[in-house]
Amino acid sequence: MIWRGLLFATALSLTASIAAADTDPAHLAKRAAQQLNVAAIALRDADKASDRVAALTQTIQAYEAGLVAMREGIRRASISEHALQLEFEAKSEEVSRLLGVLQSMQATSAPLLLLHPTGPIGTARSGMILAEVTPAIQVQAENLRGQLEEVALLHSLQESSAQILIDGLQGAQEARTQLSQAISDRVDLPKRFTEDPVKTAILLDSSETLEGFASGLANIAEDAELQITLPDFEAAKGTLSLPANGTLLRHYNESDAAGVRRPGLLLATRPQSIVTTPWAATIRYRGPLLEYGNVMILEPSSGYLLVLTGLNTVYGKIGEVLPAGAPVGLMGGNPAENDEFLSLSGQQGGSERTETLYIELRRDAETIDPEQWFVQTLQ
Repeated sequence: MIWRGLLFATALSLTASIAAADTDPAHLAKRAAQQLNVAAIALRDADKASDRVAALTQTIQAYEAGLVAMREGIRRASISEHALQLEFEAKSEEVSRLLGVLQSMQATSAPLLLLHPTGPIGTARSGMILAEVTPAIQVQAENLRGQLEEVALLHSLQESSAQILIDGLQGAQEARTQLSQAISDRVDLPKRFTEDPVKTAILLDSSETLEGFASGLANIAEDAELQITLPDFEAAKGTLSLPANGTLLRHYNESDAAGVRRPGLLLATRPQSIVTTPWAATIRYRGPLLEYGNVMILEPSSGYLLVLTGLNTVYGKIGEVLPAGAPVGLMGGNPAENDEFLSLSGQQGGSERTETLYIELRRDAETIDPEQWFVQTLQ
């Protein structure tokens, strides 16, 4: 559909804008506003989409990207405005003298400015000095006026962007609600097998580790597996998108502050971030597991398991085959309130990314480094 093309084109434009080192706050905010406007149109038209789940998933991703970019635009505007204010304060005496000179020049007629008490020669000399000084004063005055106009523009930008942010937060939450309903109504996904709930319960009760549980997943299928051909997962190595938009906290087997090493990646995400499958895959398990919270275990290819832990909400049913990019759940945490999201404190420290998504990739019961499979877009 047309709106999907708009989503894609706007996302590319937004990405290029963020990547540019010289992106100014106004430009970034304008691009983010376009992203949020397209997302709002997509949300409005989602009911008419042939694949409503896919439409809402892309809408939520567009909202998330637009909100992050808009908040960054506001943050940069605030920093620039603050820097200009500090500059004014540091040069307050100089600015006061400049304003005094400009006011005196404006209040005094031109003939009087050229008179000098020592007579014609002094008048001529003062005229020469004034002719040299006046352009310099005018340049300073123009610079001051430009800076004052920039402060006013930045302040206006923050005020107008704040309302766009608030609308975007509401739109994103509405899209998440509609997505949950659309997934509940979905009936057209193929199933490779049907879960045996008794075997699943026994496996859960007997497993003491994630590794032990993953190894026993092959025994929870009740019916014979259907022959469904999935795309070549191994050929996709190095090209996959991350399941969620996040900041890398720890690499594969990297120790944490307590010296604990985990054979996977740990991403910090924002509350309620959408999580998608990076490749077409079968749902092998979804639900609570040990101390990991809600877990989604996907089988992108025979012998491979992709484990995602730390989710609050999980979508789908065991045995279903999902296409690449399909939503598998939402991260936890409460949606940001307007004032909380507008607050710029802690933006650079990542304090707004309060949730953690753990990503583990297993091949033939052994863990392998997931980072080698993803496009290097870790922020």
